[in-house]
Amino acid sequence: MKNNLMLERPALNLSPIYSEDPSLKEQWGAYLSLKEEEFSALSVRQAHCHLVSEANWLNRKDARSCVQLGVKAKIGDICYIDFGQAYLNEAGFQHFGVILSFCNGKAFVVPMTSNPATYKMAYDPVECPNGRRHLMRIGLIEGMKKESVLFLNDCKYINTARIIDVKATIPENSALFRHIVNRVKECLML
Repeated sequence: MKNNLMLERPALNLSPIYSEDPSLKEQWGAYLSLKEEEFSALSVRQAHCHLVSEANWLNRKDARSCVQLGVKAKIGDICYIDFGQAYLNEAGFQHFGVILSFCNGKAFVVPMTSNPATYKMAYDPVECPNGRRHLMRIGLIEGMKKESVLFLNDCKYINTARIIDVKATIPENSALFRHIVNRVKECLML
């Protein structure tokens, strides 16, 4: 996975902004203090996810699509995606996700995880009929290393520039892909 922290931009110069509004310098200082405090409370893994996501945003924010970044994604692809910062119970930072469709330059994706505890809780009509219906087991997909679960209630449109890499594919004409689409519709109550 392409998780280096190399930034392709020079250091930020805020002097012109400060001259227009001196209070911004004070606000910027307060913000940096809060960020430092927040980062010091994070685990090394959490801090890494934050920094990688920030670097990805700085390097990719002006791209209209992943194609500009050398990544070609299609419907059914399981991609490594940087979802960015997230609130509680949202997929955030770097996760896999499956592309269900494209609309006006954006991809409709369903985030996923390989967390074993989440896998156990996920609804399955045979193995876990009382499981959580917003979670969908998709098993071990060729090209992936672990069994995966979809977060059906966290599907969203993203700028495809968030797509870092394509790792596997669920064929668009497969029964599994059609089942995923139907479960998303069910979750969205469409």
